[in-house]
Amino acid sequence: MKKILSLLLLFYINLFGESIHVAVAANVSYAIKALTSEFEKEYPHIKVETTLGSSGKLTSQIKHGAPYDIFMSANMRYPETLYRDGFASSEVVIYAQGALVLFSRTKREFSKGIYTLLEPEVKRVAMGNPKTAPYGKAAKELLINAKIYNQVKPKLIYGESISQTLLYAMRAAEMGFIAKSALYAKSMRHFKHNQNWIDIDKSLYNPISQGIILLKKAKSNPDAKLFYDFILSKRAKEIFKKFGYTTP
Repeated sequence: MKKILSLLLLFYINLFGESIHVAVAANVSYAIKALTSEFEKEYPHIKVETTLGSSGKLTSQIKHGAPYDIFMSANMRYPETLYRDGFASSEVVIYAQGALVLFSRTKREFSKGIYTLLEPEVKRVAMGNPKTAPYGKAAKELLINAKIYNQVKPKLIYGESISQTLLYAMRAAEMGFIAKSALYAKSMRHFKHNQNWIDIDKSLYNPISQGIILLKKAKSNPDAKLFYDFILSKRAKEIFKKFGYTTP
């Protein structure tokens, strides 16, 4: 009887597998639900558990033993550091590239493009901290390349994460540079293109390449590799595109 119960338990474990624990950069929070939902259609017995946060904080958690299987970063630097320091079982691969938009919570005339920032009524401009946030770094690059950084610099207020930058753009600043993916949140969908936001010429900033790695813990969880492969699949790329990303 004990042998039969043991075999049934082994069968149950093999059938239902383990949960997958994924550390996800905050800017992917708008797409991750659609991604996990699509994955679970094919693998209904696998549960994907996600933890959202800034890439820097998630990296620190991983280094201090957080039990994540996969890390989806907002840039390449943090996962490359984890790989170099021996915390990962795979090299870093680009899963998507983010895009910046110039956003205004009130309707605005955008005929001047990003030079709208020079208007006197625009007193505060939100952007990510370029020292810590990849979207902030890209925003600074585009201001420099557009040759308006010195004029706009006194207006800048910095968010330490993409979510904080969005909060500043919504409440504390007239305009802000936010991740295009943020516009796909339910609370943001009423904002209109060319009235509340515009795309920015991507030639003005380096690509915001976002990297994924399998962490050491994933070696004991084969289901993690299934989700990793799915994120790099054609189906996942189609979902990323629906949330404002480009894909390699």
